[in-house]
Amino acid sequence: MISNREQVTAMILSAKVRKDLKWSQVADAVGQSKEWTTAACLGQMTFTKDQAAVVGELFDLSDEATAWLQIAPYKGSLPTAVPTDPLIYRLYELVNVYGTTMKELIHEEFGDGIMSAIDFSMDIQREEDPKGDRVNMVLSGKFLPYKTY
Repeated sequence: MISNREQVTAMILSAKVRKDLKWSQVADAVGQSKEWTTAACLGQMTFTKDQAAVVGELFDLSDEATAWLQIAPYKGSLPTAVPTDPLIYRLYELVNVYGTTMKELIHEEFGDGIMSAIDFSMDIQREEDPKGDRVNMVLSGKFLPYKTY
């Protein structure tokens, strides 16, 4: 019996290693971006019934596990307030150092509001560079202005 979505995530990660799959292969099978598909496999998005069936087949999941993929998850996957994983910590550090700059520039350009993480897309690519390859991340979210009332 499965009691939470985290158990299904563990099953997916185990099968991914066992089958030597890449997230891009899973995304191609699901028909979504590798970024969204990875987030969904890690328990942060909800698959449709058809998408869940594809993921279930790819990772040899039971019908019960596949059903869990279709339930709206509890969002937020970090186990601590300040992340301890070095890569995630560097993103946290980036927001700590440049967050106020990003906020200031977004407000100057768009006004008082936020960038949506719901109406959102992300693209992560390798950018070859002779001094060492770079991570190219593009985050694109709809601007949502605060309303007055």
